[in-house]
Amino acid sequence: MNDEIKVFSGRNTKTLAQRVCDHLETEMGGARTMLFPDGELLVKLDDDVRGRDCYVVVSTCEPVNDNLMEILIFCDCLRRASAKRITIVMPYFGYGRQDRKDEGRVPITAKLVANMITAARADRVLAIDLHAAQIQGFFDLPFDHLTATPVFHEYFTSIRPQLGDLVLVSPDVGNVKVAETMANLLEADLAIINKRRLSGTEVKVGNLIGEVDGKTVLMFDDMISTGGTVIEAAKLVRENGATAVYAAATHAVLAGPAIERFANDAIDQLIITDTIPSADRLAPIAHKTTVLSVGDLLGEAINRIHTDRSVSALFRGTAGVKR
Repeated sequence: MNDEIKVFSGRNTKTLAQRVCDHLETEMGGARTMLFPDGELLVKLDDDVRGRDCYVVVSTCEPVNDNLMEILIFCDCLRRASAKRITIVMPYFGYGRQDRKDEGRVPITAKLVANMITAARADRVLAIDLHAAQIQGFFDLPFDHLTATPVFHEYFTSIRPQLGDLVLVSPDVGNVKVAETMANLLEADLAIINKRRLSGTEVKVGNLIGEVDGKTVLMFDDMISTGGTVIEAAKLVRENGATAVYAAATHAVLAGPAIERFANDAIDQLIITDTIPSADRLAPIAHKTTVLSVGDLLGEAINRIHTDRSVSALFRGTAGVKR
């Protein structure tokens, strides 16, 4: 397999891509992304890819547009170099929240991104925990939608005794099904909070449905952007008697005031994955942050795709993807 498969990394995902390569027991493909003084990107392959099964690992996180353009240029470069198959591995799918027209005269940018990747002649796309599952249908090519819940399940099972009397709280009604499955796996109760978004950075939490008094709360969601939802939800469950609050999310976007918000005492522990590189931005909250890796998960998914085996079998017995 090592001779037939090539895994390449964008500029922002080299650590994660290396973990994928370690799982596959292969060396990372040689490629360089160069930036011209005027901002243009150039991708140059150092390895022969003719007839190879190629995977490009790039998260479309900040800077979103630069990373998206890097994906498109990588596709064109690999296609012109006669790669047999090109799979775009997007641990985090940017523009995923622009998946519908929720008011007049706005775009559906997630569909536009899908069109761009398809036009760049990718053969397949692989992503983790899409904000909206219907984005899979925006692509006219095979799309593998993974979930990081097996990674979280393994971690929380390892620390389950110290969590005590546990209740899973979904701060977003759209994520209730995943939270419910995780609650069953961890033998915990379930509570739900409804919210109303006031703006891109402000939310208003409403009612708490369920009992949290005297319990440890674990809030589970697909992403944390500005942190407004999870912090307000944390305040609400503490007002209702929660003794400790853990927040877990696959994608740590942590934009705007998020780091400052998490530096306060509303959240005891933040558990995230490396779908988005942390760099030094987490330094102010490093003492309360645990970063789990999805490298093995992606590596095994790539292995199964390459060998034409089931990818969905990876998630039997754990919480599934959001639907």
